[in-house]
Amino acid sequence: MRKALITEVIRQLRIEREKQKLSMSAVAQRSGLSQSMISLVENNHRSPTLDTLLRIAEVLEVDLGQMISKSKPMELGQIHE
Repeated sequence: MRKALITEVIRQLRIEREKQKLSMSAVAQRSGLSQSMISLVENNHRSPTLDTLLRIAEVLEVDLGQMISKSKPMELGQIHE
């Protein structure tokens, strides 16, 4: 269940990055993470630490806590409004 939640949060972060028309390189530069780390995380090849998720969320100016709250119903198989 935890993996599904993390996967959904990462999906939401990626959607937000694309909505803001930011490249992985731009997010990497602003977050202090490598571009390869951003790519590995977004493509579910590496499980991110909380610090990594927080850095990405900060660059995107989104509330990670809210993303987690919004993702939880989907994790449990409930309809997400």
